[in-house]
Amino acid sequence: MTDDDAPASLEKGERIAKRIARSGLCSRRDAERWIAEGRVVVDGHKLASPAHLVTEASTIVVDGKPLRAAQATRLWRYHKPRGLITTHRDPQGRPTIFERLPADLPRVISIGRLDFNSEGLLLLTNDGALARRLELPATGWLRRYRVRVHGELDAARLEKLADGIEIDGVRYGAIQATLDSRKGSNAWLTLSLREGKNREVRRVIEALGGEVTRLIRIAYGPFQLGYLAESAAEEVAARVMREQLGSGDGSTSARKRGALRERADRRR
Repeated sequence: MTDDDAPASLEKGERIAKRIARSGLCSRRDAERWIAEGRVVVDGHKLASPAHLVTEASTIVVDGKPLRAAQATRLWRYHKPRGLITTHRDPQGRPTIFERLPADLPRVISIGRLDFNSEGLLLLTNDGALARRLELPATGWLRRYRVRVHGELDAARLEKLADGIEIDGVRYGAIQATLDSRKGSNAWLTLSLREGKNREVRRVIEALGGEVTRLIRIAYGPFQLGYLAESAAEEVAARVMREQLGSGDGSTSARKRGALRERADRRR
């Protein structure tokens, strides 16, 4: 059982790593690492375990500074351009999205990633715990991509992607692939998938004999890229966020709505 599933008897406290993540200071994974490094002190005691429970009465200090109050959860849609990496720091010195975000955004965390040469919809939040929940495979959110491909692709093999595919010992789940247009040796596809493994779209297209020359994510779960301008960020209204995330874990009502949309798309 995870702490997200903790019984009511533990509602009087929450795990310190989760509390730090809710402050917007970092993700829960980073908070766990900071605790292991001895950077977190609670009520005068340096912590060694991220399982430590804290309450509103706890005095929490990170790197010698009092932890700020937990922020209200906020969510943004961001149109990531090509040529940026989705990380706060890059050992290779490549530019990151966090260096190019609009100046009026608070510290945010990305929900999932898009690689250096990919573009399109990226969700951002100030709540590390929310980011972690929405990235979990159990959430099952549909990711939809527009993909420009160079090379001849066999329509029958594209259709068989609905059964999944194994590449170099890695099993990829069902992918719905639609051929939208073709001009010479180039084609545009729409791909819909739920797993979102590292470089999944590129690896699958390469296995089919094609080369991805442009990759645009147009939807992540119930959220759409729409007409959001490149490099722009737009906050999701609190009411919309509550409706789409349901109980807050993003896994029930949003997944049902996504399944209904998917069935509707297949009937068109």
